[in-house]
Amino acid sequence: MKKYIIIIALLFATTLTYAQADLPEDFGTEDPDAPVDGGLAFLLAAGAGYGIKKLKDKKSKASN
Repeated sequence: MKKYIIIIALLFATTLTYAQADLPEDFGTEDPDAPVDGGLAFLLAAGAGYGIKKLKDKKSKASN
């Protein structure tokens, strides 16, 4: 359980480091787009890895 709490705390800490700085007052009325970068690729890779693991576990359980 302690392991999961540490992992969740690290995930929240890393999201705070990607916060954007305040814009100057004379920047304009347009809001800049937030970049979608490595975080999304990490989530996709983690989901694919988890799916592959579940499929392997299911196949090994069926063969026994």
